[in-house]
Amino acid sequence: MALPEQFKLTLQERRRRTFSETFKRLKVQEIESQQIRISDLCKQYCVSDTSVRQWMVKYGQNSSKKERLIIETMSDTLVIKELLERVADLERMVGQKQVELEFYKKMIDLAQEHYGIEIKKNFSTQHCDTSGLHETNTPSV
Repeated sequence: MALPEQFKLTLQERRRRTFSETFKRLKVQEIESQQIRISDLCKQYCVSDTSVRQWMVKYGQNSSKKERLIIETMSDTLVIKELLERVADLERMVGQKQVELEFYKKMIDLAQEHYGIEIKKNFSTQHCDTSGLHETNTPSV
């Protein structure tokens, strides 16, 4: 067993040192089997409590519990399934509408070429304000 005097290091020396994985596993096993306490290990090797607890999380027996168990009722499952189906239907409808839109655009382009007129609105021209509601717009007799 190492003597505490051997581990009297400066802060810089402690930051540069690393413990091997086998050392960490051995110390975690000793803690889990209650051969040594965390506080004693910290004092003996001048290691922070946080570091030892991180070793325990990484190398301990409870380290394999990284998955979460999600419990939901059957109604929640059905609602989620229905919502996913609804999303799929809406995505399919959007795809169909996009194809339809592309078809109409192509038809307008072909009609413009065939008839030689511009069918698409020209946004650069000024719109006429004659709606027939004003007296000035009515023809005079």
